[in-house]
Amino acid sequence: MIAGLAWLNEPCLPVDRTAAAAARRRQDQLTKPRGSLGRLEELAIRLAGLQGKAMPAADPVQILLFAADHGVAAEGVSVFPQSVTNQMVHNIARGGAAISVLATALGARLEIIDLGMVADPGPIEGVRSERLGPGSGNIAREPAMTSEQQAGAMNSGRAAVERAIDGGARLLIGGEMGIANTTPAAALACALLERPPADLVGPGTGLDAAGIAHKTEVVATALALHATPGSTPMELLGRLGGFEIAALTGAYLTAAQRGLPLLVDGFIASAAALAAVRIQPDVRDWLLFAHSSAEPGHRVILEALDADPLLQLGMRLGEASGAAAAVPLLRLACALHQNMATFAEAGVSEG
Repeated sequence: MIAGLAWLNEPCLPVDRTAAAAARRRQDQLTKPRGSLGRLEELAIRLAGLQGKAMPAADPVQILLFAADHGVAAEGVSVFPQSVTNQMVHNIARGGAAISVLATALGARLEIIDLGMVADPGPIEGVRSERLGPGSGNIAREPAMTSEQQAGAMNSGRAAVERAIDGGARLLIGGEMGIANTTPAAALACALLERPPADLVGPGTGLDAAGIAHKTEVVATALALHATPGSTPMELLGRLGGFEIAALTGAYLTAAQRGLPLLVDGFIASAAALAAVRIQPDVRDWLLFAHSSAEPGHRVILEALDADPLLQLGMRLGEASGAAAAVPLLRLACALHQNMATFAEAGVSEG
């Protein structure tokens, strides 16, 4: 066990089957044909079991966005330079990015954590600085993280979730920002699933066919270097992931241990969720999947996690934007569950 991560052995909380059963009984009594609201009914029942309340709520919503750079960008796997990570963190903090607009529209809390961009930006209003270094290592040539950095990243994710819980959050969304981070996400998923790079490598921010082929070769090189037989999920996360991917993994594990439902975003967030489930399988009970990303490898991860995402909008931005877009569905599910009349209340015959 890596020093400072003994908490990984804590069990996840069990789902409250009694609360879920009570929510299902209520759904069956509401003024509608049984099951006619489809997945909106199932969402309310799932949330009831996760929150331990027959009448669940989707709010308050907490969004955690972890930012970091990646050494593998030096291999030419992105159409954007690494300076864009820094620029986008400023943009998110100023309210100009997609996730900023979505969080404001939703009335959700947004916390931004800098875990290590290449250039230290200094203090940024609205951004927590928890830097672990000037980005992770180039996975095509070296491990992504030292054990100390991996522990620091996962503990940052854990602390962020604990702040969210202290603030009363009932639903957690994890997001990321980091140029080139689809490459480590693909490499990590390949290693965890024992799948070839071609199954998981995609265009990311807009690579053409030649760029995707090169990126696939880079991932293959990283796997040959780091995905040695018998490697544990923790070892693969440290060798192939990145600071923000490790932080998301720590956040998912902590939320499941603390009993906070998770709405999972796209490809990179799902790679972190896969790592968390491989470390502790019971994390899976706490995961709701927001959308199916246009990044082709996302479908492979979703299938491995037996996930049925709520939306398919062709999104591939990251930043937690896809998960934020799904929040209204959870709110509607809870509103219907709480506020519809039962047959008895409405004086309507059940037939």
